[in-house]
Amino acid sequence: MQETSKENLIITLTLDFAIEIVKYCDSLEERRKYVIARQLLKSGTSIGANVREAQNSESKPDFIHKFKIAAKEAEETEYWLLICKNSTGYPDAGDLMVKLKSIQKVINKIIATSKA
Repeated sequence: MQETSKENLIITLTLDFAIEIVKYCDSLEERRKYVIARQLLKSGTSIGANVREAQNSESKPDFIHKFKIAAKEAEETEYWLLICKNSTGYPDAGDLMVKLKSIQKVINKIIATSKA
């Protein structure tokens, strides 16, 4: 687990996930799966980037908006991981899917709580 400047669960989860995505995408590129690697790298690292950006939001609606973007990026990441999971010649993405599901639950809870 990477150390962050703030002890914040979602920041830690998304940073660790992004690092795992980078490693996974490196293995995809070694297998010449460039298109999927590029798409997955963008969406998988964007989740944490949007969560970090939300930490300095200008207002509550801005905070919620940033987390909704993170949720969308998580959905896209899930899509690319499902393609990898269900295609031959791709490394196992099972652990990433489990971690992503946890992140999605936390993000959705933060959005719901912030709206209340």
